Amino acid sequence: MKTEHIPYKIYLTEDELPKAWYNLRADMKQKPAPLLNPGTHQPMKAEELAGVFCEGLIAQELDNDTAYFPIPEEILTFYKMYRPSPLVRAYCLEEKLGTPAKIYYKFEGNNTSGSHKLNSAIAQAYYAKKQGLKGVTTETGAGQWGTALSMACSYFDLDCKVYMVKCSYEQKPFRREVMRTYGASVTPSPSMETEVGRKILAEHPGTTGSLGCAISEAVEKAVTSEGYRYVLGSVLNQVLLHQSVIGLEAKTALDNFGVKPDIIIGCAGGGSNLGGLIAPFMGEKLRGEEDYRFIAVEPASCPSFTRGVYAYDFCDTGMVCPLAKMYTLGSDFIPSANHAGGLRYHGMSSTLSELYHQGLMEAVSVKQTDVFKAAEYFARVEGILPAPESAHAIRVAIDEAVKCKETGEEKTILFGLTGTGYFDMVAYERFHDGQMDDFIPTDEELAAYRSKLPKVD
Repeated sequence: MKTEHIPYKIYLTEDELPKAWYNLRADMKQKPAPLLNPGTHQPMKAEELAGVFCEGLIAQELDNDTAYFPIPEEILTFYKMYRPSPLVRAYCLEEKLGTPAKIYYKFEGNNTSGSHKLNSAIAQAYYAKKQGLKGVTTETGAGQWGTALSMACSYFDLDCKVYMVKCSYEQKPFRREVMRTYGASVTPSPSMETEVGRKILAEHPGTTGSLGCAISEAVEKAVTSEGYRYVLGSVLNQVLLHQSVIGLEAKTALDNFGVKPDIIIGCAGGGSNLGGLIAPFMGEKLRGEEDYRFIAVEPASCPSFTRGVYAYDFCDTGMVCPLAKMYTLGSDFIPSANHAGGLRYHGMSSTLSELYHQGLMEAVSVKQTDVFKAAEYFARVEGILPAPESAHAIRVAIDEAVKCKETGEEKTILFGLTGTGYFDMVAYERFHDGQMDDFIPTDEELAAYRSKLPKVD
């Protein structure tokens, strides 16, 4: 089919909604390194994780071989309220740029949480309910994950305790109130509620917090509260598994019109959106069926891929979680209080880290002001106000389209629009008022954090 006949928005039918999550690890010859017990440095067993995570999720987390996990009917029913999500042909952006490139984006902002996070939140809440738990604890950066989880917990009548990175708690009060509307309790992190929070505040007075700090507090709260478990919105294998619905839908929509993307771009913080978007395409590449160029985009202020090291590290600042082998800046790295809250994590998914280490994908870092220039441009041209996280992918998609204009190449670009930015107006205000900084850590600062990495043989 000729691309001229492709509609602006491509919607799948309800029958085309994926019925199973795709486990990318099943097609990886070199599997991601296992989580390690921080005390023994031996691979974590299911029984060791049972005090922190839900049983059904542990099985998904540790399974490197099962290619497809059927989606439970209760989750499919919930998905149908907002899925399938649209795949959009960015005709207006193409015309404005004057590029021969064909640009598509998968839009995940069409639900109350405003992002893709609901895809995994409802799954994790389902398994918590199935286990008979009272509730769950979690952290949130920009607040999208906390919002999504509060919605999911409300649906299954579960209690939800959220530790929100302090700078985002202050920058995004309305997202905090959405969480409270759905019944969640929201605490700025680091806080005085937990032992690890008090320790972090003593060591870093006045800190604006980080995802690593908030994870530590949420884990401590879970293991010290009967009937609770901890759930995470990114990084873990189980989360990338649930988010594969993004890529599966995108691929089906493109296949229906005979379109094959050349370049696939996603913002990268912990890896949930990027991993979900690229999953079925990367599977084809791993099996030798097709070839694609994958680009992970991260903030220059928190450059895990582009300036981190591939090593075992704690997943949290308080050093209470297992060790994961990943591209990391160091677990006590606390990034500047930039406005891409969901990307302010010191490490990257072990699965994506292994793929990057093998040279199967690329990574670039971009400055905050350049990101918001792209966000504003996109909003004016395509009519959607993007979340700051999503705007990282937009920035590089525009850059790649401009390169096509310069070379005359007619490449097809697919990127993930993870959510909307209507709760991020403080960030847009500071950008428009010229009050936004481009903080980039120095090599010396990063070296100091790396020197504290755990020694693992």
